[in-house]
Amino acid sequence: MNRTAINPWPFSLELGFDQAQLVEGRRRELICSAQDAVDANGNSLHPGNMAGQLEHALDNLETVLGDAGMTLADVVRLNFYSTDVNALLQHFPLVTKRFNGQRFATTVLGVASLAGPDLLVAIEATAMD
Repeated sequence: MNRTAINPWPFSLELGFDQAQLVEGRRRELICSAQDAVDANGNSLHPGNMAGQLEHALDNLETVLGDAGMTLADVVRLNFYSTDVNALLQHFPLVTKRFNGQRFATTVLGVASLAGPDLLVAIEATAMD
């Protein structure tokens, strides 16, 4: 699979994402439901802690990817849903650090609530290999 970053404006590079990614020669596509900070039984974790929830949602995403034989390096798109966009953006470097320089297309959306009353962020992903 070949990925080509499409960035007509350079500001997104400094933030760690691409405006788009052209994917050619892919083999498989994994469309993930939004992952959030819940345990294996669906119980919310880290109430009121954006950093903790963001890290745990990424852990859960990595688990889903791993079960499909993929890694974060295969992610081409992330959508973030958050009840507190400002807090999410303050902690966004946790995401870019976790992706270790691998960029992706992204959208950040503010929402009134998520599936659980304690949840602050959910991450939806598309991965290809």
